[in-house]
Order: sequence, then C-alpha cells, then structure tokens
Amino acid sequence: MNQKPYLSLNDVKKIAAAAEAEAIANKWAVSIAIVDDGGHLLWLQRLDGAAPISAQIAPAKAQTAALGRRESRLYEEMINQGRVSFLSAPGLQGLLEGGVPITVDGHVVGAVGVSGVKSTEDVQIGKAGIAALN
Repeated sequence: MNQKPYLSLNDVKKIAAAAEAEAIANKWAVSIAIVDDGGHLLWLQRLDGAAPISAQIAPAKAQTAALGRRESRLYEEMINQGRVSFLSAPGLQGLLEGGVPITVDGHVVGAVGVSGVKSTEDVQIGKAGIAALN
C-alpha cells in the first residue's frame, strides 16, 4: 500500500494565516481558498473589501491547480497561445493565474487559490501561505 502526506486542519490554518498576513501587509483585498488534493474546499476566506466574485474565483483557481498538479497559470497561457479547445476541459473552471499547488515530499497535497488583485499578486499571496508549511 502506498502512503502519502495530506493537509491537516493545522496545516490549512498555517497556510491561511500566512496568506492573509501577506495580503494585509500589502493592503490587498482578496479571497483565499485552500483545497485538498482532490480539489475539495477546506478553507475560504474573503477579506474586507474583496469583490464578491473573488469568493467564486479563488476556489476555482485552487481546484484547477490541485487537480492539474500545476499552477493554474499554465492553463491560462495554453489558452492564450491558441489552444482554446482547452476551455472545454471537464471539471476545470479556474483557468486563470492565481492557483498554486501545495507539494510535500513530491506529492501534491492540495492547492491555494487567490483572487482579487493582479494575478501575479494573487500568486505572491498563495506562495506566501504555502511557505508557512516549511
């Protein structure tokens, strides 16, 4: 039987706190979503001032990163380079930059999705959260 790591609630809280701190330090109003390796929502937080739609986009970005085992940005780039048929990929709705997989010991254990500011800033927040695990 194979074994792999998984996100505990404590891990999720660490990621969320660090991501929130990064957003607040930069005065960015965002939504932060954390999912497990199957794309199931474990955490959703909409900071004061974040647009309501960001609470829909952040989980979609996280789910895409978790299920695809790569940053959601890569799907956006693929589509922008002309592979528009990828828009019909089943189960993937967050094909925008801002979803970052969480990797532990070579296993994707989940992902963070952020929405509300520039996509590179969304990624910055997500990566700051993930860095709290180390």
